[in-house]
Amino acid sequence: MTIQLPDSDGGLRTYEPRTEPLAVTPGAPLASRTVFSAAHVVADPFADVSPDSPAAVDWDATLAFRRHLWSHGLGVAEAMDTAQRGMGLDWAGAAELIRRSAAEAKAAGGRIACGVGTDQLASGTLAEVRAAYEEQLAVVEAAGAQAILMASRALAAAARGPEDYLEVYGHLLRQAADPVILHWLGPMFDPALEGYWGSSDLDAATDTFLEVIAAHPDKVDGIKVSLLDARREVDLRRRLPQGVRCYTGDDFHYPELIAGDDQGFSHALLGIFDPLGPLAAEAVRVLDTGDTAGFRALLDPTVELSRHLFQAPTRFYKTGVVFLAWLAGHQSHFTMVGGLQSARSLPHFARAYELADSLGLFPDPKLAEERMKNLLALYGVAR
Repeated sequence: MTIQLPDSDGGLRTYEPRTEPLAVTPGAPLASRTVFSAAHVVADPFADVSPDSPAAVDWDATLAFRRHLWSHGLGVAEAMDTAQRGMGLDWAGAAELIRRSAAEAKAAGGRIACGVGTDQLASGTLAEVRAAYEEQLAVVEAAGAQAILMASRALAAAARGPEDYLEVYGHLLRQAADPVILHWLGPMFDPALEGYWGSSDLDAATDTFLEVIAAHPDKVDGIKVSLLDARREVDLRRRLPQGVRCYTGDDFHYPELIAGDDQGFSHALLGIFDPLGPLAAEAVRVLDTGDTAGFRALLDPTVELSRHLFQAPTRFYKTGVVFLAWLAGHQSHFTMVGGLQSARSLPHFARAYELADSLGLFPDPKLAEERMKNLLALYGVAR
């Protein structure tokens, strides 16, 4: 059986799908690395909403996907960028997601960390930014989850320089009940975060970031770095205080960063580990045995897919993630909160399908093929 896939030049090419998925089953807990998958939300396709309405979430399917990730030994990074925070999911929806997922994690014995931001504010003073962070931190702590202090658009707009970041983050870390993960999200993921930490000079911004950590090392479990710059991440990793972990958020270079070098390694908190969950967990189990080459042999071939999904405009990678979840049978439809299913082109979807299928990511390749053909027909490609 073959399928006709569109090229970016407007033509069609023949692709022969796999007949069997990659053989991956849940196994022992991960040991050598702490690995979180930033998980997507599943929209309710029957809700009568528009793209600018509050998100209508299919809670059963959303929580089922988190149980899928936990079953493979991965942690869930909840209510993060992958869950469309600020791109379809508002704070009210995120708060409900945090409460439900944290309760599900407790029942399933899964690890969870949740995003704390300021997205209930469009803009505000520094005092209002602090209060917004505090409100969200209280929700996450009350749910019994670890907090991830996310970068704030409102803080980026209100801050006059590095000293404002030091003051706001210092205040939050002093009152956090438990050690948190600090998240540095680059402007390629969100243009409103340009100049975060008080400077567009990344060296200066890094110094401020490290100053925040150095002042409160007992309150920082780790940092998540999403700058798509492997060398900068390694340099930053080597400057962290003893005991503070680096969680890579680099969806372009994650195999080499997780594998590490003779001076250290990165843990992981990645959006690409949403579609790669079982394969990523299997690779880390191989790494747990000390087999770095085997780990790389499993994970290196996935980078082409990741780079495709995260190609500019990078912030629309969520569309590809949800598209693959639909093809893989984790949800019954390809609808997204905020109408974001329209954010990528048909040739983009076709290439994502081809790359994911070639990796064996679809548990039922025939289902994925049929759904891909249905999408092609919807776009006017004859079956």
